[in-house]
Amino acid sequence: MNQTKTTPKDFFLHLGATIALYTAVIALINLYFTVINYYFPDALAGYYFSSSIAWPVSMLIVVIPILYILEWLIKKDIRSMPDKSEVWIRRWRIYLTLFLGGIVIAGDLISLINTYLNGEISIRFVYKFLVILIVTSIVFAYYIFEKIGKYNKARVVLSCVAILIALIGIVLGFMIVGSPTKQRSIRFDNQRVSDLQNIQWQIVNYWQQKGKLPANLDEVKDPISGVVVPVDPENSNPYQYSVKNSTKFELCATFDLDQQDIKGRSEYGYGGGPVFTDMAYPIVPENVNWMHSAGNVCFERTIDPEKYPINKK
Repeated sequence: MNQTKTTPKDFFLHLGATIALYTAVIALINLYFTVINYYFPDALAGYYFSSSIAWPVSMLIVVIPILYILEWLIKKDIRSMPDKSEVWIRRWRIYLTLFLGGIVIAGDLISLINTYLNGEISIRFVYKFLVILIVTSIVFAYYIFEKIGKYNKARVVLSCVAILIALIGIVLGFMIVGSPTKQRSIRFDNQRVSDLQNIQWQIVNYWQQKGKLPANLDEVKDPISGVVVPVDPENSNPYQYSVKNSTKFELCATFDLDQQDIKGRSEYGYGGGPVFTDMAYPIVPENVNWMHSAGNVCFERTIDPEKYPINKK
């Protein structure tokens, strides 16, 4: 039996479409999993990071148009040259997609069942199961029809449904992450908390070395050791500091946004420790001492002389 010759154009069109398809499916499932985790928090789960949504949304926005353009070019070639439907890479691509799709379904279901048995709330399990079932079923059905070579209308409907599901996921992702302006404000607030922690440590160190609190923040500066008092990252205003008594002081900063509770809005069993990140939350998630609302917020601290003894030397 004669086989239709595969040209370099055929090879790279099908290879590109395959990579784009797998990337889009993985990104879409991850996006919906993160959305489900966010809207259905579990106290035993980890902390939410905006990158867990920003990355799949970015990938979908770029990859989906590429996938549909490549598919359109492939269909255009087949319409002009029907023998192109029999090139080896197209047949391998269809069977490989069906094969890998089956593996993904089985692997994800095993993972979900294992997670459920380890204590994840049932509503998360149900929704994630539905996501995998719907997404993989669409891919399976499309490529089965593609292999048969019939049911063009069904393939068009499946393509439109896939686009709609992706658009809904992207919209939900933007609703959670917010605008770039919001993300910038969050990063500024992250830096403010980090600065206050740095200043707090320098004040405690000053107390241990001098036996008293500094009268102002200029006193903790030390060019020799490189200690510099940070200022607000957005407007360069100094942070507010005041002494209440011999062991008590107060640090204040003006924040752009209320700090969001992001505990339990991630995968089960992940993100258990305090982490700094330059994207969105968390801001030292386990340390409630730095929780803040929008506007000017003050943090009162009292030094325990037994925990932080004065250096007698």
